[in-house]
Amino acid sequence: MIIAIDFDGTIVEHRYPQIGPEKPFAIQTLKMLIQDRHKLILWTVREGKLLQEAVDWCRERGVEFYAVNRDYPEEKPEDEGFSRKLKADLFIDDRNLGGLPDWGNIYRMITEKLSSEELYRETTDNQERPERKGWLGFLKKK
Repeated sequence: MIIAIDFDGTIVEHRYPQIGPEKPFAIQTLKMLIQDRHKLILWTVREGKLLQEAVDWCRERGVEFYAVNRDYPEEKPEDEGFSRKLKADLFIDDRNLGGLPDWGNIYRMITEKLSSEELYRETTDNQERPERKGWLGFLKKK
């Protein structure tokens, strides 16, 4: 599977343009995904020196990406048809609708082919659900 992964707020906490602390288990999970033979693409708004700092930060921790801000390593911006819009099977980004699951759940979703709905149900089925108070839970019943 080709997986595009954001850097700031996803692999590390948001401190842009600095590099924040690692999100718990991010690097460990990325290494496991590489070991499972997935192709990881670093997909970030960082460019130039800031991009190189992010790539080096990951490399120093043992994560080598298949490609960085491109579909494959040899692709160049001057190539015909080049687009910053990647062709990936999966995108991992903190700006995802619903937010970023923890890295343990991300790994489970990928390896066990779980949807976010299935994971949510699994974690909430064992908990008592609060009573809904009207339309979508926002309004109180009268």
